[in-house]
Amino acid sequence: MSKSPNPVPCAVCGRTFSAEDLVPADLLPPAILDLIHKDHPDWDASFAICGQDLARYRARQAEQLIEEELGELTDLEREVVEVLEKQSLLASNTEREISERRTFGERVADRIARFGGSWAFILSFVGFLVVWIVINTVALFHRPFDPFPFILLNLILSCVAALQAPVIMMSQNRQEVKDRLRAENDYQVNLKAELEIRLLSTRIDRLLHHQWRRLIELQQIQVDLIRELGRGRDSDPLSK
Repeated sequence: MSKSPNPVPCAVCGRTFSAEDLVPADLLPPAILDLIHKDHPDWDASFAICGQDLARYRARQAEQLIEEELGELTDLEREVVEVLEKQSLLASNTEREISERRTFGERVADRIARFGGSWAFILSFVGFLVVWIVINTVALFHRPFDPFPFILLNLILSCVAALQAPVIMMSQNRQEVKDRLRAENDYQVNLKAELEIRLLSTRIDRLLHHQWRRLIELQQIQVDLIRELGRGRDSDPLSK
């Protein structure tokens, strides 16, 4: 039965974790090490940090990057930094969120605007006009209820246009809100992706540097061993 590994404390928060859940100091990029040194001056190269605290310092590093390149952070950018710290998803379905918050009047306005901009409305309205004109011009009635020049029809058309215009504007305003929210979400997702790529690139460079250093150390150990073997062979009388 294998024993569980001894818990190792995180040098930042003090909680204990297994060694696999901690990141050693020599694998951290210099920017994050500087941030840790500001909060913990006694930080040593032998210390390690847990994933939660590391995510918090990465978020602070991302905040510094944004401030250096874009200036003061806006609410959208602060939300991106908070998402980086929490390591959660940022992308959202803005269309569904807006649709779920629609009021009854907004749903009616959307349906009217959708129907008013369709061929079904155009054909049905043309059919209504044709029927109206035929009824009031052809001698079907002795006294048409709206004789030429169709004053009642003009009144109805004016009322329809007066009511249809603000309803369509209401729907267009909601579409503008959708487009703005969609653009803000796209900006946040793109900013988060760019920051994560830059942080990941820095981390990969640090890992490669660490691997190269370890490889050089191993090569030096091999060279020393070869030299020791060579000296032992030269000093062995049986080898002569």
